[in-house]
Amino acid sequence: MLMESTTVGFSALNLSEPICRAVRGEKYDTPTPIQQQAIPHLLQGRDLLGCAQTGTGKTAAFALPILHRLSEKRQAPGSKGPRALVLTPTRELASQISDSFQTYGKYLNLKQAVVYGGVSPKPQISALRRGVDILIATPGRMIDLYQQRCLRLDQIEVFVLDEADRMLDMGFLPDIKKIYAMTPESRQSMLFSATLPDEILRLTKHFLKDPVKVAVNPPASTVDRIDQRVLFVDRENKGALLESVLLGDGIHRALVFSRTKHGANRIVKNLGKARIKADSIHGNKSQAARMEALRKFRAGKVQVLVATDIASRGLDVEGITHVINYEIPNEAESYVHRVGRTARAGATGVALSFCDAGEKGYLHNIERTINRTVTVIDDHPFHSASIAAKSKHGNATGGKFSAKRNSNFAAKPGKNQNRKKYFPAKPGKKIRSRSPRSAVSA
Repeated sequence: MLMESTTVGFSALNLSEPICRAVRGEKYDTPTPIQQQAIPHLLQGRDLLGCAQTGTGKTAAFALPILHRLSEKRQAPGSKGPRALVLTPTRELASQISDSFQTYGKYLNLKQAVVYGGVSPKPQISALRRGVDILIATPGRMIDLYQQRCLRLDQIEVFVLDEADRMLDMGFLPDIKKIYAMTPESRQSMLFSATLPDEILRLTKHFLKDPVKVAVNPPASTVDRIDQRVLFVDRENKGALLESVLLGDGIHRALVFSRTKHGANRIVKNLGKARIKADSIHGNKSQAARMEALRKFRAGKVQVLVATDIASRGLDVEGITHVINYEIPNEAESYVHRVGRTARAGATGVALSFCDAGEKGYLHNIERTINRTVTVIDDHPFHSASIAAKSKHGNATGGKFSAKRNSNFAAKPGKNQNRKKYFPAKPGKKIRSRSPRSAVSA
């Protein structure tokens, strides 16, 4: 069953008054399509299969009904035994989901805990012993605590599997099956995924009972609000091109993707030489270092975050105006998730891809997947005419980069944005950080 989207307010979804008050306090007035379609069914206790791109309000779509259900049937949280379980693939996403539950449930006095690896388990064990209503967890650490008898799952009323396709990509299917078997058969279950490969559909048959199916946007598409551009450049000139782009006006907060961990560190080091404040996030960093890098990025203390694909999903930072693929991913779906870090919750954004000679095949696969041709920007100081000539794109911009066409790299102006020219950059000029308020985007 696929429900048509109509514009309603959160109060019309029959959510409790404390939840609506918390949502209003965040200046969110209109539910996103995934929220409009999913919440009424979830309040009725139905299982649900949700297919939606990142940035569509997915977390609120399941968090608000869970909060409503637990608050309506209030009971003292049992030691080690949560009533709701949200399973997610990464530590960063677990932390962000926890923040959303705290925000939307701040008037409900429900307790929650977050469980993930890479940190000491002692504070997590203590939180579980004190009693929690909601548990947000990554699979590995959760199974460890269960096997140590620090956690019970026999009281689970609601089970959410978030980013299911990423879970399978990371090899979590055996863990998912174990955890699923630990929970009561009477639970309400939800599965959310950005894509629906056959393996997900097979899992759905065992995981969900007569589910409602809700889909928002094609599974492997990029949202229309993202202005996608490609810049052909020789590999040895990518660093200089990145510096030139970032030193221009208009990029308020940029997320740069590198293919490798060492490459990410090298980019940060080179940007530092150009007096551009940047930090990196990747698998070689400790959890504390990764969270600190995210904190500084959110606070505007660094304007550029350089990441590997560990951040292509689940990273939700307000006001990312630009995503830059320093290296184009070899999987089209990774591109979709990378660029989905911008243009979230109704905002606009820009995705720039630096394409060298060895990456043209990746670019063509991406275009086939998203069913569109990415516009070429050829009027930049490091344009490679030889790479462009060998590409099927040719000269696709239809004109030169000029003051009149200064939107090539600038996001469409919002409340605090101006369109300005990027080339040539003034030497030593620093980029500015200013993050416009987004709608419900968790």
